[in-house]
Amino acid sequence: MNPPLPHLLAWRTLRLGPSREVIDALVQPGASGTDLDAALADFPGVHYWVDDARTRLVLVRVIGRDTRAAWGLAVALMSATLLCTLGAGAALAGSWAPASGGVFAGAIGFFVDVVRRDWAVFLQGWPFALSLLGILLIHELGHFTAARRYAIDASLPYFLPIPPTVSPIGSLGAFIRLRTPVLDRRQLLDVGASGPIAGFVITFGVLVWGYLTSERMPILGSADPSYVLFASQPIYLGESLLTWMMREWLIPGTGAVHLSLPAFAGWVGALITGLNLLPLSQLDGGHVLYGLLGPRQATIGILTVVGLLALAQFSPMWYLWVVLTLFLGGGRWSHPSVVMPDRPLPASRRWIGWICIVVFVLTFMPIPFVPGQ
Repeated sequence: MNPPLPHLLAWRTLRLGPSREVIDALVQPGASGTDLDAALADFPGVHYWVDDARTRLVLVRVIGRDTRAAWGLAVALMSATLLCTLGAGAALAGSWAPASGGVFAGAIGFFVDVVRRDWAVFLQGWPFALSLLGILLIHELGHFTAARRYAIDASLPYFLPIPPTVSPIGSLGAFIRLRTPVLDRRQLLDVGASGPIAGFVITFGVLVWGYLTSERMPILGSADPSYVLFASQPIYLGESLLTWMMREWLIPGTGAVHLSLPAFAGWVGALITGLNLLPLSQLDGGHVLYGLLGPRQATIGILTVVGLLALAQFSPMWYLWVVLTLFLGGGRWSHPSVVMPDRPLPASRRWIGWICIVVFVLTFMPIPFVPGQ
């Protein structure tokens, strides 16, 4: 490594995995200005300041080969997800209806229909499919870009398809893998927050498009819910603050709102954002809260589990989400430690965490799916 040694008072070298080398440095008093900036610009890697006073510096360089990108797997999963979301969109549009039967028979029947049927049937679902895939892709690219900013070895985004005969959404979301250990809470906060913030921006735009193409419908005895028709069967939807405020702003009036395909994609985007920002273990919210609070995140985590179990009395899906979250976190609601957990987060980065908290408040849906009216 060739760090800007004349500007450093002391430093230590760390090895993160097989392919990253880190210099954790204390900068010479008064070392600033163009000379230091020029030295950092010549450094063959990335750098960032640990504190707002610019006295501590971290430099990271790649010293080995990153894991080879699995383009074939990523493209195959994205293609399968595109098919499944097109199928879901077609069922929402009323141009295709899933065949009756068990879970596996129905899934096989869907892929047989994809091969045998006229593609125009499924292409009618494109407003839903492309809107939802856009939200998921931008979310994961937010994580990916932030990871690259810190020279973290990150995988390509992997989409998770699910046949529309099983779910009216056609996807279980997407994820990336971080193959390099996370050094400190600043890295963790930035990488964890970048996905939901980027996805929220796209979700907002999709919701504007979607609600402007939705309509109010009089439904006898209804409480003015939002709903979609999936294979001609109504699915009544709960609301977050975001979807409720945008619905009332863009479609004022009374009566239930029949969501258009992009509106439902935006609704799903808000749901996924709120779920991801729950402050538990390996969810984005767990990353963000650990970045803000360090090990104190564990206290918020257990309170969140208790709260979700209480909500499960009204919406049983929360039982499944708690089990899934604990499974992904290795049975724990607390976030695993970063390499340097005691290093405080710079005050100038806390606004990122607060933005995520606001996004969570706006997108969280206590009861996502409402029983039939």
